[in-house]
Amino acid sequence: MSELSTSLAHHLLVALPSLTDPTFARTVALICQHDENGAMGVLVNQPSEYTLGEVLAQMDITTTSDTLPGQIVLNGGPVHPERGFVIHDDPRNWDSSLAVGEGVFLTTSRDILEAMARGEGPRNALVTLGCAGWSEGQLESELAENSWLAVPADAELLFSTPFEQRWQGAAARIGVDLFRLTDYSGHV
Repeated sequence: MSELSTSLAHHLLVALPSLTDPTFARTVALICQHDENGAMGVLVNQPSEYTLGEVLAQMDITTTSDTLPGQIVLNGGPVHPERGFVIHDDPRNWDSSLAVGEGVFLTTSRDILEAMARGEGPRNALVTLGCAGWSEGQLESELAENSWLAVPADAELLFSTPFEQRWQGAAARIGVDLFRLTDYSGHV
């Protein structure tokens, strides 16, 4: 890797005040893959306009769950917005799965959604539409420009922290108060 000696897979990228691109401002991205060819991740704090019930219905998957249909689907990023990504904590051998880090997996196959609809899915799961991608050297450049803060990922933040608290909560994991940074002083 050009300027990084280690992979940022299983890290959270927290958008810093200098990142003003409306697609990524105040976002938190879970980096799922990062190597010399670039990086791929999913945003984990931007609710979309869709519920899981709507996504399941569009895929002709039925469920008898009372809570699953109301689950918010996240906007995972601008790349492949028509494609679903499931971040979860279930190590079973799902089709099209990637181990992101200890106890965190990314799955893009229908089988996990069918299992969730039957009540047999992961204990914790986030469903996103779309992902984010960085070409070779792009993420390293954005880090050098102070666009992102890298924070080790943890299951509590991914699965238990409310969406609206994840941006500040992720930075707080390493002692950073984003509202005290100069670009945000005086803003609520």
